[in-house]
Amino acid sequence: MSLNLLDTANWLPLDGLAPGFDANKAPAVHDLAGQQFQIRGEGGPMTFSFDDEEVQWAAAGHAGTSVYEAFLVAEDLYYCQWQSPLEPGLAVSLVLDLAHGRALYVGATLGNATPSSLAVDHHFRAGTIDGFRSTGEAISESTALIGRRVEWVYSESHAYEHIYLSPTWYTWQCLAGPERGLADTDSNTVFQVRPGIFVFTWREKVIPCGSVTVADHRDPGAIRSHGSLFGWNEAGTEPVHFTFGAHGRLISITQHSPELNPANAI
Repeated sequence: MSLNLLDTANWLPLDGLAPGFDANKAPAVHDLAGQQFQIRGEGGPMTFSFDDEEVQWAAAGHAGTSVYEAFLVAEDLYYCQWQSPLEPGLAVSLVLDLAHGRALYVGATLGNATPSSLAVDHHFRAGTIDGFRSTGEAISESTALIGRRVEWVYSESHAYEHIYLSPTWYTWQCLAGPERGLADTDSNTVFQVRPGIFVFTWREKVIPCGSVTVADHRDPGAIRSHGSLFGWNEAGTEPVHFTFGAHGRLISITQHSPELNPANAI
């Protein structure tokens, strides 16, 4: 008897997805070791000091020393990720653009979903890096992905497609892997870091989890992403946090009538 995909009780929990999902993760780098960064923006300063394995940090009312992973997204552009040992319900993503003197902090907090809220909430703070010349456009929310349909491959057995619908929503479908046949529409927030490079975040309503990714869309046939997933285990008692990577390609771009373009809906 085939599995009833409409029954969300049958959907795989986050800790069930993790094995093998990180096969296409890029190697971590240690380029930031020995460096300290102070970031200024709305909400006050943030500081981050890196060694080979740990980061000492203070940002958005939180602080601590955490084991981190850092990934090179493009020249002088880094994506860093860690979970707070003092607050296990907090995971931090930090994007550092050393070429343009800009940064984006994303704090993911894990709680209990309600009829009006999701289990994961993302808090965004963009700023400039002290001691670096700020050039180019500020990191800010973007509608540039809207209309794109992208195929993502996370491993030899895990593949999904994303359809970016609006400033608020995207649709995902599992093409291969343990979630094959599942699909849903969930909330998203997108920031542009550089032209063609985006921070794409999403928050799921069925599985209590959220994700922060950095994706380089500059080559439509060879898109590359680096990301993390954060949410509850199957029992809903312990946070699950892991990093991953994917290779993607642009399938199509939907061209809306100008007056009906969802990018202008909000």
